[in-house]
This record gives sequence, C-alpha cells and structure tokens, in this order.
Amino acid sequence: MSDASQASRVAEAADRLHAIAAEVERVIVGQEQLLRGLLIGLVADGHILLEGMPGLAKSLAVDSLARAVGGVCHRIQFTPDLLPSDLIGTQVYNPKTGDWTVHEGPVFGNFVLADEINRAPAKVQSALLEAMQERQVTLAGQTRQLPDPFLVLATQNPVEQEGTYPLPEAQLDRFMLKVVVDYPDREQERAIIERMRRSERPQVQAVATPQQVLDARAALDEVFIDEKIEHYVVELVFATRDPAAAGLPALRDHIEYGASPRASIALTRAAAAQALLDRRAYVTPNDVKAIAHDVLRHRVVPSFEAEAEGRRAEDLVQQILDTVAIP
Repeated sequence: MSDASQASRVAEAADRLHAIAAEVERVIVGQEQLLRGLLIGLVADGHILLEGMPGLAKSLAVDSLARAVGGVCHRIQFTPDLLPSDLIGTQVYNPKTGDWTVHEGPVFGNFVLADEINRAPAKVQSALLEAMQERQVTLAGQTRQLPDPFLVLATQNPVEQEGTYPLPEAQLDRFMLKVVVDYPDREQERAIIERMRRSERPQVQAVATPQQVLDARAALDEVFIDEKIEHYVVELVFATRDPAAAGLPALRDHIEYGASPRASIALTRAAAAQALLDRRAYVTPNDVKAIAHDVLRHRVVPSFEAEAEGRRAEDLVQQILDTVAIP
C-alpha cells in the first residue's frame, strides 16, 4: 500500500472518530481527557477504567459514545449481591414444553458499562475477566462469542470504600487505560448548567456504525511505529520493573510491582491511536508520553514506603518519563 493511500485511510478514520467526538460533545461539556481516552480505547480495542467522583458524567459519556456509534450498550450496576448469572445470563426452564432456554445477560453488547465495578464480589469479577480477555463467556456449558466491537467501560469511586472489593491486579491489567476524571472548571460548569437546565436536552444521534469502528481499527494497523519508538516503550516499561537499571535507584524501594508485557502492548497501541486522532500515520515519542499515565497508573503498584511518603503511582510514572531518554 502506498504512503498516500495509507495516509488517506488514517485521515478517514480520524475524521470518523472526530465526528463521534463532536456528537458526544453535544451533551458532555469539557472533559477532553475523558473523551480522548474513550476514543483511544474504542479504536485501539482496549477496555477502560474510569475513576472519579460521582456526578462527573462518566456514565453519560459512555452511553453517549455508544449512541454515537450506533452500538448496543448495556449498563450493569454492580452490587455486593450480584451473581455471575446476572452478568452473563442463565438457562430458564419452561415447564409447559420441558425445554431449557438460554437468556443472554447484559454482557452481550458492544458496550458494557460496569458501574461501580469495585462493588462486585470475586465470582462476578472472574466472569467479567473471561469476557474482557477472551471476548467470550461460558454459558450453559457452551462457549459463546461476544459481539464485535466489544468494549468494557467500568467506573469506580476513588473515595467511598465501604462495601467495595479491591480489583485484583490480574483484572486491572486487562484494562488498557485508567482515565482519571476531574471536576470541570468554572466556565465549563456554567455551560453545563446552561445546557442541562432546560426540559429539552440535547440528544446524541448515531454518526457511525460498529463496522466503521472496525474499519478504523484496521486503519490503526497502518500507523507506522519506528523501532526506536518500540525501544522507548520497552525502556519505559522496564524502568517500572527495575528502576535502578534505568538510572532511578531511589525508586527501587518505591515500586512494589512494575508493569507487565501487556502494558507494552497497550502503550504501543494507545500511542498509535493518539497519532491517528491527530491525523498522523506515524507515532512520535510525544504520543507515547501523552498516553503513558493512562496506561501505566493502574499497573505500577507503589510500595508501603512510597505511600508513607505520599507518593502516588502517578508521581512514580512521571519520574520515569522525566528520566528515560527520548529517542
């Protein structure tokens, strides 16, 4: 494929994604980081964990994205008494016919909004883990494939911990991105009031199809990633595992666990998606740095010493980004 054709496909995919973003922005004010994270996860085929206080439009953003793409969106409110069958479905017996009928659960959708995911018990999280990783579930003894595209967008409250179950590291690692949602500024909050105080509120219309999302993912594969960029990604991830070898001996006692190879894959694909959104058919080191916090903040586990000093995973990742040489 020629360079011109490659650039054309990337530009076409970018235009489609920006049209989706523009439609979502009809109801979402500000939250550029949240929206960009949703678009990156959408085109890079990666699940997203959204963390923020209640009332910051996390659920609304996910629902609006699904409407703009024209996909099937199911919302699951996670609670401590939730059962795996509430997620994946179950068999129902018909006494009149003597037959068993399979009723598919809400996980069978293009977009699954797992609201307050950290309130689910271990069995439910295990069922969701299979769906996220394998894109399939085991129901009534049979393996059933999930629709394509399939994206889990989970939310959690960072403050309220009563009645919650911390997500295991294995499940956190399945999320490509962890996006932290912050409060809007004053101007944005006034715009929210102006937009939402009326009885007739803006409605999101479908401006794309699930097939066009798959086409955009195919265009993502054509974004060029130089070997130097791949080397840079590997150096960043290895610095989370062996900080001393990366010239950061002070972090040796501050990182309990570093990022897995899944982080290297996620960082590479997310950087390519970042480039595509900027209508470029090649990745730069700045693309990697721009998305590194979202990819690594939930994969780098601070030690007790780091927590005692008030150092978060964000701080450790930033120090690594400031130290590892840019190609």
